[in-house]
Amino acid sequence: MIKRDSYLNRMIHHMWNGEVKVITGIRRCGKSVLLFDLFHEYLLSQGVQENHIIKIELDQRRYYKFRNPITLCEYVESLVAGKDTEKFYLFIDEIQLTTKVIDKEYGGIEVSIYDMLNELKAYQNLDVYVTGSNSKGLSKDIATEFRGRATQIHIFPLSFEEFYSYTGGDERKALETYMLYGGMPRLLTLTDDKDKKDYLSSLYSELYVTDIVERNGIEREDILNDILDFLASQISSLTNPTNIANALTSIKNEKINATLVSNYIQHIIDSFLVSRAKRYDIKGKTYFKYPNKYYYTDIGLRNARLNYRQYDPGHIMENIIYNELLRRGYSVDIGVVTDRTNGANAQKEIDFVVNDADKKIYIQSAFQMDTDKKESSELTSLMLTKDFFKKIIVRMDIPHHFYDDNGIFHCNLIDLLLNRVELF
Repeated sequence: MIKRDSYLNRMIHHMWNGEVKVITGIRRCGKSVLLFDLFHEYLLSQGVQENHIIKIELDQRRYYKFRNPITLCEYVESLVAGKDTEKFYLFIDEIQLTTKVIDKEYGGIEVSIYDMLNELKAYQNLDVYVTGSNSKGLSKDIATEFRGRATQIHIFPLSFEEFYSYTGGDERKALETYMLYGGMPRLLTLTDDKDKKDYLSSLYSELYVTDIVERNGIEREDILNDILDFLASQISSLTNPTNIANALTSIKNEKINATLVSNYIQHIIDSFLVSRAKRYDIKGKTYFKYPNKYYYTDIGLRNARLNYRQYDPGHIMENIIYNELLRRGYSVDIGVVTDRTNGANAQKEIDFVVNDADKKIYIQSAFQMDTDKKESSELTSLMLTKDFFKKIIVRMDIPHHFYDDNGIFHCNLIDLLLNRVELF
């Protein structure tokens, strides 16, 4: 079994904190394994009895009745009520599959799973953990329905460090495999390249697209698929809904509304399939509304979406770095600085402005810096900040890290992903 110690340790840290632990992430990224296997094994190792761990998997047929939150609540209460000296753990998988129902017994009001979890949370002998595969509502509900009494733990597909800890072997070859197929956990059980490609393709079309369509009542699945293709082909590039709508209008020979595109993009983001990175004016300390950048949560899914036709290592590398920074819990924006040299007024981009509480660093992703022009481009943006925050260029064409004469830290991608260098 793949170790996911960083997530497991967070769960252990938050045990019995009086809050519902909400484990979120894209479907098939390992949320259920983390909760029902790794955390379950940890509890057993600490002497917790099996019959004190209540497991409800809402995507399994035998648990369908518990999609009714009242039925679920009454079942759990029947197990824990009146047993104040005993400790129980409740695991609920895929919470978004629950429905809202009318509580006929108490005034005919509408009841959601969040109402029931708030009720269960009142039991001092019950520690509650749930998983969810869709952010629509979840983020809002965590903030409002739980009234600040929920802990969110977001799970990503395997990082390269987790991937390599399982595969071992030559680091460079392992990275090449990771850049092609990504980090969906089940891939590690597959050895044949065709099987890997088939798995990712079927996962995309039969699970993620179907899920988005059904959950949001998508009427134009063709447009949704076109948007997914566009975002996949444009990772690490600036775009906005209007640009996408115009491109689709040209392709489909019909007028495509930008608002519709914007709504569909939000549904894609809600499914955790894609993330949106906003542009930040470093000097003005303000965000731009448009354009933004979009990154795939798993690069293998992105490559599968394009049928492996666009293998552009520079953009893939940038996508992987972005995911790695998010996975570590940092706040990440696209940096914008203005070059006014010799009367110019040109906007320059810094790939990532990374914040960790009150600390900040700048990161450029550069697959190769093999020309003077490329080197000048990467360095200029960083130097234009004219501040003293740490500046890093992540590269693939150097064997080890070093500081240059400008005080800029040059770092090999593998060293970054395997956590061999300190960012802050």
